Amino acid sequence: MPPLQIKEMTDKGFEVVDLTCLDVKKVQQKAVQLAKEGYLVFILGKPEHPEVIAIEANAKMYSEKIKVIQDKRSLKEYEDIIKVEKKVGIVIQTTQKIELLQNVVSYLIPLTSELKVFNTICKSTSMRQEEAKKLAKISDLMIVAGGKNSANTTHLAEILSNITTTIHIENKEDLQDYKSIITNAKNIGVAAGASTPDDIIKSIIEELEKI
Repeated sequence: MPPLQIKEMTDKGFEVVDLTCLDVKKVQQKAVQLAKEGYLVFILGKPEHPEVIAIEANAKMYSEKIKVIQDKRSLKEYEDIIKVEKKVGIVIQTTQKIELLQNVVSYLIPLTSELKVFNTICKSTSMRQEEAKKLAKISDLMIVAGGKNSANTTHLAEILSNITTTIHIENKEDLQDYKSIITNAKNIGVAAGASTPDDIIKSIIEELEKI
């Protein structure tokens, strides 16, 4: 939550309990650190995502040189600013892909004289992606379970689709739309986003066994 919203709530007499994930909190802290040190700060992530909105709001308390980008193509419009600024810093939304960060860093290196990069991708997200990739390499179909609006789950499905046939579903009922693909698959792997409940995963596996 942006700091101004928290202040508004406390001013109205509400008690605010901060339950922000520690990994998300870390991104905010790193962005603030870069802002305080005078860096031109790039936040790599989805502009409309609550996590990114909060990171930007925290950093903007200390500097106006804060930009949100989605990929290396987004940097094109900031090239002139980048060349003028002596120091450029990057943080990344916790659920983004490491390849996205690598591409942005590679793009920035020739344009900057000083580049500070914080890899703030959540470790559990990275581990989940790596394990799912191993499973995808021995599967002819991967099923990714989780919300269609979840950045974590969507990115996981994107990564696996580059390795093998992948479908992204939210619940066992969605499997009916892919019955022919499922029945023709010999090896099926199941992966899930961080926020997908265990009972949803279990019900999907049980439904797969029936099909």
